[in-house]
Amino acid sequence: MRLIKRTLLSFTIIFCLLTFLSFSSQFEMSKHLEIFVSVFKKLNAEYVDDVDSGELMRVGIDAMLKSLDPYTVYYSESEIEDYKTSISGEYGGIGSLIRTDSNYVIVTEPYENSPAAKSGLRAGDKIIAVNEQSVEGKNASDLSKLLKGTPGTEVNLKIERPFVGPIDLLITREKIKLKSVPYADIRADGIAYIKLTRFTKQCGKEVQEAYKALAQENEIKGIILDLRGNPGGLLNEAVNVTNTFIKQAQEIVYTQGRDLESKKSYKTKIPALNDSTPLVILINGNSASASEIVSGTIQDLDRGLVVGQRSYGKGLVQTTRPLVYNTQIKFTTAKYYIPSGRCIQELDYAHKDKKGKATKMADSLRTEFKTKNGRIVYDGQGVMPDYMAQDSNLSNISIALLKKNIIFDFVTLFRSKNDSIIPALAFNVNDELFENFKEFAQKRDYSYETKTEQILANLEKNTKKESYYGALERDLKALKTKLEEDKANDIEKFESEIKHLLKIEILTRYYYQKGKIIANLSDDNYMKEAIELLKNKERYTTLFQVDTIGVY
Repeated sequence: MRLIKRTLLSFTIIFCLLTFLSFSSQFEMSKHLEIFVSVFKKLNAEYVDDVDSGELMRVGIDAMLKSLDPYTVYYSESEIEDYKTSISGEYGGIGSLIRTDSNYVIVTEPYENSPAAKSGLRAGDKIIAVNEQSVEGKNASDLSKLLKGTPGTEVNLKIERPFVGPIDLLITREKIKLKSVPYADIRADGIAYIKLTRFTKQCGKEVQEAYKALAQENEIKGIILDLRGNPGGLLNEAVNVTNTFIKQAQEIVYTQGRDLESKKSYKTKIPALNDSTPLVILINGNSASASEIVSGTIQDLDRGLVVGQRSYGKGLVQTTRPLVYNTQIKFTTAKYYIPSGRCIQELDYAHKDKKGKATKMADSLRTEFKTKNGRIVYDGQGVMPDYMAQDSNLSNISIALLKKNIIFDFVTLFRSKNDSIIPALAFNVNDELFENFKEFAQKRDYSYETKTEQILANLEKNTKKESYYGALERDLKALKTKLEEDKANDIEKFESEIKHLLKIEILTRYYYQKGKIIANLSDDNYMKEAIELLKNKERYTTLFQVDTIGVY
């Protein structure tokens, strides 16, 4: 009897405590909401100048969400279509990338087989008017809204084509579907290559169809899945992509948040297309979220090797919920955990430093996990590759030529003179074309300051301040002259690199995204390492041994 009474008393105390905490929490929330509304009303009614209440509220919402994490976002009614496009990869429009340039917008890349491409719109075209209305002063975002619209409707563009003149184009909008797999091919002896750029709806199906097409006509001896620069997307599509190479009923990822309902397990649903052929996943610092689920799972299950650089480190799951007046909020609801049990989230947004920045987990606090074969992996640091590939850093002159659109403008001239070129795989920038580019570049300003010049300028400044300049003036001027002479030769010194950048831009003009990828792969350290690993069975197998992750 006493035990029963004690049990009832305990339950009563717990119930009262929970009720009190719930009431206390509700009271605090109501109190803060009331304070916020009173401030908003007071400003709206009595502030010295007129207040745009919608703008004021948006600033307040954005600031509130910014204090949480960068993935928690509010979407107004006008922004929802853009959000849907990012998830589905579909929209109504003409199908082209654009950028703001001075007072007008420039076409940078029409999509292959899009209404823009079929109408003859080219990279380099300056959009002067839309439906006979001048668009001078509008930025790329403003113009994008004018170009998008219901499939089947028409839009009239007046463009200024460099080296040609004004042109009128009537374009019929279509449903634009951005491919998640823009390129797949056999890149070496029996080695299949698949490029996946985003995790939108049906991307798992795209990967599977790309693999089937390659396997139908070739004996597949190795597979490369390229996730470099892939920012992620839909979690379920990450599972579907992984399912291409992992057997049925294998848990790929589970999520866990604050409440029990957030814990969900995601398993492969169908038999794998290929769960045994040697596999390499390419990643870099811009491979995030769903890309890390795929690469981390392949690593945890020792199904394949991960090659490249450490990934971004985003292990947070977002959920989208509708709000009033056709608005929405996307907010973080859970963290995800891959088969070894680790979470790859690097930044802790719940514990920020004095400057309000999210903190990183100290190396000493990272938890050790193990892959299926017993290799050691750690949480809190993204996905660490099994084999580190070196990035190629661009020279100062190449960066200047790109930033100042000199390569872009030269290729626009090249395109105006050449209706076609040889196939992408056979094309290279020859010496004659490079000489033409040098002549073109010499007429343009592509000045840039090197780090050495910055150091020299600071040294000169300090010698003047500390009264050493008189003694060092001759040496400093001689050094400055020598640097300027060397810089003048940079265009020859970095000829190979500049030729490669020209090749990328030229192939993009004629062969669109496929051409750009083919050009990039022609001089790619990551690909070279991946192919070498897949060709060398002994080396490939060795990297699955214990404590080999992150070798060079």
